[in-house]
Amino acid sequence: MARHLIKIRRYLQLQFILILLFFNCTAQDGFNMKLSDEAVSLTKQHVTYDPKYYSIDYPNGDIPEDRGVCTDVIIRAYRKLGIDLQKEVHEDMVANFDTYPKLWGLRMPDPNIDHRRVPNLMTFFTRTSNFNRLKFCLPFMLPLTFPFHFSTIVDIFLRE
Repeated sequence: MARHLIKIRRYLQLQFILILLFFNCTAQDGFNMKLSDEAVSLTKQHVTYDPKYYSIDYPNGDIPEDRGVCTDVIIRAYRKLGIDLQKEVHEDMVANFDTYPKLWGLRMPDPNIDHRRVPNLMTFFTRTSNFNRLKFCLPFMLPLTFPFHFSTIVDIFLRE
């Protein structure tokens, strides 16, 4: 089990490096440069992969900082820039629940978990013009054990 977690951690850190091959840092605006910096800073923390459900505060709720999944990196990076994706996603889901995926059998939004789910973030970023930064946040599919994944593009090597 520990070997599996080490491989996951290495993969999650490596994903940022691989994405750089496709990224032109000069196209970033100030916000995206800051988002990139915050995402990179979060990779330096020791975080154990933990997809379980947590009851958290609303707004500005977070699971324990030593726990998380791919979306928690995005959520925490945005939060460091003063944007609470938990609140933004929840409010959009309340107003537009029918446009969000129904993969979990919910009848109404749940502010404890909705913002941590990749399909919900994909829907939110795609449909919300104020947050339409999909060119900097990349949802993608992984085989088998991790069917959904979310990442952000960073420019650490291009600036150094």
